[in-house]
Amino acid sequence: MHGHPTCSSGSPRFSRSPRLALLAASLGFAIICLDVTVVNVALERIRQALHVDAGQLEWVLNAYTLAFASLLLSAGALGDRLGARRVFVTGFAVFTVASVACGLASSAAALIAARAVQGVGAALCVPASLALLGATFPEPKARAKAVSIWAGTAALALGAGPLVGGVLVERFGWPGIFLINVPFGMAGIWLTLAHAPDTARHASRRLDLAGQCLAAAALVALTYAVMATGRHGWASPAVLGGFACFAACCALFIVVERAQRQPMLPLALFRVRAVSVSSLIGVVLNFGYYGLMFGMSLFFQSVRHASPLGAGLAFLPMTAIVAAANLVSGALTARFGYRLPMIAGQALAALGFLALSLIGAGSRSLMITAPMLAIGVGVALAVPSINTAVLAHVDARDIGIASGVLNTARQMGGALGVAVFGSLVAGTAGEMVDGLRVAVTIAGGAMAAGAVVALAGLRAAGSHDANDAHEARDVSVRSPAECTRG
Repeated sequence: MHGHPTCSSGSPRFSRSPRLALLAASLGFAIICLDVTVVNVALERIRQALHVDAGQLEWVLNAYTLAFASLLLSAGALGDRLGARRVFVTGFAVFTVASVACGLASSAAALIAARAVQGVGAALCVPASLALLGATFPEPKARAKAVSIWAGTAALALGAGPLVGGVLVERFGWPGIFLINVPFGMAGIWLTLAHAPDTARHASRRLDLAGQCLAAAALVALTYAVMATGRHGWASPAVLGGFACFAACCALFIVVERAQRQPMLPLALFRVRAVSVSSLIGVVLNFGYYGLMFGMSLFFQSVRHASPLGAGLAFLPMTAIVAAANLVSGALTARFGYRLPMIAGQALAALGFLALSLIGAGSRSLMITAPMLAIGVGVALAVPSINTAVLAHVDARDIGIASGVLNTARQMGGALGVAVFGSLVAGTAGEMVDGLRVAVTIAGGAMAAGAVVALAGLRAAGSHDANDAHEARDVSVRSPAECTRG
């Protein structure tokens, strides 16, 4: 049996299949990414069924994103300590049970709480799924192919989310977008236990609980403060208190991380210019993309009175172009380096957002579809390039934590995007259109600023990268917390 393990009884145990282990890891990552976008087209039905306001709808999305973002780095460390397979299966089980709770929720509070638990499960799954691929495919070429399939499957799920959500809501109602996760979750858990090998366990790996609590508190405080501006204004005690809490938590977080022997977020990484610039651009990209998905979903259904399926189809041109644009980005990067697609992608997305600022309730479909296409292409061009920039300028032993930092930044950007767009599109149909124009203008300006940062920051990085990489080699965390979504 080629050295396959046998049961204690002496009967041969069936052989593990690397392909089925890859299927399990890809399945987990795919439904996690699907849940990032599938909910958008169900928002109007959720609002009607549970009698929730716009602020609560934002938390339906952001409870998931914030839990995912704030726990991503610690989940990688937990996988190092307990073994990736155990953590992956636990995360998948948590995600699946929470999906059932989402589908059965009878109030906004129950749904938001269940979405937060979903985010916890997602955070446990993602870094562990990548570690499982490393254990399943130890040969570099096979591993690279497996990771490509893993990331490509997730990108496909992310793009298909609005259309899949529209079909499920039309056919089964809004709970269907959550309950569909259950059979996939059960299949993924069984495949993992049956076919995925475990990774080595490092008992010396410690969790940075103080840093974790402060990071989560800072993210929640910032998101709450931004969301509250739409209802209370920038000068209200609630908003000012939220920003003050965010600033205090950030200051304490820096103090704690500097004192930790095994910090959750090694601050030395940000001495590498490519990491700091790419993380900032990651925030900008997800800010615009996630915010647009939230705002335009309400626009299509509340202003243009489209069905959930109609809203999903309206998003299809933008999301379908992502895969092709990712391939183009790879070709451009191979020929010209990562700066060109990073700058050009953000510039194109900025033009798309600014063009959307001209739309109205009765605008022709082309006036809406063309700018959204430009945004989709632009974001898809830029996302692979920021990952490439990090990989090119970080020591090989620090790639896992650097990727985790980058993707945590992207999730933070997504939560802020939903918060800003949500605070501006609340109200009547007319107020929603006016607020949407302001929101897309802000996003367009952020994209343009991101292009300037890439142009200036990464040009300057060229003369500092060697020294920066040398200075950052005191990083002590080795968790593979990567979530490379296209």
